[in-house]
Amino acid sequence: MKKYKIFTVLFATILLLSCNDKLDLQSDGRITMDQVFSDYNRTRGYLNSCYGYCPAPYMDRASFTDEAQDADDVTPGSRYINWYGGSITSLTYPSYSADGSPWGSLYTGIHKCNVFLESIKTATVYATDAEKGQWIAQALTLRALYYLQLIKRYGGVPIFDKPLEIDHNFSTDKRATFSEVVKFILADCDKALSYPATQTGFSWNIYDNQFGIMTRGVAYAIKSQAVTYAASPLWFDGTYTWAKATEINKEALAQCVTNGGYKLFDMVPAADIAQNPYALYFITSSNDQRAVDKETIYQGGANMQVWRYAGMPTNPGMDRTGPCPTQDLVDSYEMANGEAPITGYSDANRLVPILNSASGYDPANPYKGRDPRFYASIYYNGALRNLGQTSVTRDDIYNFDLTSSINQLQVTNVSTGVYQLKTTGGDPSVMLTALTKSLSNPPTVVFSFQYKSSADISPQIFFGPALAEARSIHPATIPAATGWSTYSIDIASAVASYGWGNVGDNLRFDVGVNPDVTMQIKNIQIQVKSLPQGPVDASLVQTYVGGAQEISDISRKNTRTGYYLRKFNNYKSTLSNSADGAVRLFRLAELYLNFAESAYQSVGPDVAVASTGFSMSARDAVNAIRTRAGMPPFPAGMTKDAFEKKYRNERRIELAFEEHRFFDVRRWKILDQTDKFVTGMRITLSGTTFNYNRFKFPDRNCSSTKWLMYPIDQADVDKVIGFSGANWQNPGWLD
Repeated sequence: MKKYKIFTVLFATILLLSCNDKLDLQSDGRITMDQVFSDYNRTRGYLNSCYGYCPAPYMDRASFTDEAQDADDVTPGSRYINWYGGSITSLTYPSYSADGSPWGSLYTGIHKCNVFLESIKTATVYATDAEKGQWIAQALTLRALYYLQLIKRYGGVPIFDKPLEIDHNFSTDKRATFSEVVKFILADCDKALSYPATQTGFSWNIYDNQFGIMTRGVAYAIKSQAVTYAASPLWFDGTYTWAKATEINKEALAQCVTNGGYKLFDMVPAADIAQNPYALYFITSSNDQRAVDKETIYQGGANMQVWRYAGMPTNPGMDRTGPCPTQDLVDSYEMANGEAPITGYSDANRLVPILNSASGYDPANPYKGRDPRFYASIYYNGALRNLGQTSVTRDDIYNFDLTSSINQLQVTNVSTGVYQLKTTGGDPSVMLTALTKSLSNPPTVVFSFQYKSSADISPQIFFGPALAEARSIHPATIPAATGWSTYSIDIASAVASYGWGNVGDNLRFDVGVNPDVTMQIKNIQIQVKSLPQGPVDASLVQTYVGGAQEISDISRKNTRTGYYLRKFNNYKSTLSNSADGAVRLFRLAELYLNFAESAYQSVGPDVAVASTGFSMSARDAVNAIRTRAGMPPFPAGMTKDAFEKKYRNERRIELAFEEHRFFDVRRWKILDQTDKFVTGMRITLSGTTFNYNRFKFPDRNCSSTKWLMYPIDQADVDKVIGFSGANWQNPGWLD
């Protein structure tokens, strides 16, 4: 007897969207699949509905790795408190993981692709064979993408290549192995790639209104990542060796570079736009039909608001600080000469680094002379916040108004904040309102206002509350002006001499010595300015204790580690104009790194792997990445082990905050070595000297092998047990 019923998540999705059911559209429910696939627009519409089920990459996943400690680890009940503590079950995992549990969503996408691929075979829609081929290629690539996202998270999963009938016998279904799913993925991609690389076929290019569409580049990127994972220690079962992975990675990289026109983004930015090409790439839109951005293969996610959701407390409108880069990550950035600054640690807590004397690293000036990608990715103490800025006005502005205390003046309020002064004697003056807060460490103090005047004025300024001649200055003449002009004077020396600037202190402004002079005045203020000279410079990020962006143990709006995320952040982004970038799901740099990984594993670091129009070694591939970054090449003649250590660090740096680290440490089976605990840097200021103190966060509970995979949704596991008695749950998650 066949067993069938409505399942939650996966099986409910499959049945409810079965090809024998009605199309899930806003309609009266009477449209059939035959009607859908007999109409051009409805057919296209159904293909479009197959998109959108891939989890969008986002910066938050970094907080689930050794890349970052999230500032919300101080928020009671937050997912980070639960994740770091390991107090998660298969039932609560969706609430606390980086992307919930996309099991059901991905299978929904797979089912829709299956419906499309099956229905298009007998569709009566009027479309050319080329168009149908293009649609089929897209659906095949989408299905491959969804299966790749499943196995990265869950390991081997059931393979469905056709829409399931209402009476499908679920008791016969089984989980395929990881390599079996990879074989299926590769076959889908190869079939998609068999269609011609033309605009009406399966193209490399993106045309009008096609942002986010599947292309040949995406198919090759899927193949590259899938086979690299399959050959890795966690998933290797003998099916996909590193040699086999090298052949597939070689083809993917060669095709994308030679025929696809992909290239690493190397545009040199102006100094006031970004620090280097790497930094510029991540704030450059990939929605440009590959006109400028020729590196992105598939974005997959929307532009982020880093300034708001991973921002600094001084960012107007920011919500939280989010993922705070760890000291462990900072230590992994090499020096600009290619040497590692730190070769290890002499203590178990990683608080006492072993310094590499050949690197030039200075622990008293630890951020000097590092890999250019460090400056593009991390805000550190002393980092220039606003690029190209040579001086800055601190956010220390003191506004003043006029009081009723006047002498030989007629004062008329012309409009809000605008006053007319008419002198009536030889000693005209007016008092300004008192300071309501003290001036803060003022290196430069500018008194200014806007004015119109019928005659030149010889002013005098008294510094109260003791209004004595000895506490006054005689500035230069204020020239007459028929239109609004700005008058300003640096009063810093007087402020210092008279000890002026405390709460309650005020100013008296004497308006010359002549009667019958008419003057209008507005916007009276004192502005404290800071020159770029050390710790008081507000153009520089201040993460030290007491600084403007200081480290905090209790605030979700301050860094927890001593660092803030800079990658993807355009420093010009504001509440009204977010110009931040996005995480790319696939980009050419990953293909270079995938090839390098399989090539050094299969033939060694320096042996060239050749095919028609392509010849490259693992070292060549990594060096292509480093050349764009402005880093010296890997040296020739490295042992396999030495190359592996340096390669894995390179991959960590190049792909930082792009979701790769989470999966890399798992497929390499080193999670228990990397994520158990992380460190930060607490900086204090003594005079003009910074003191750097490393500290360790509490251990994270992630050493168990269960953390290598997501748990399958427990509701679906229970249903399968009920049907067949088989328990599909991943190891360690048998709650």
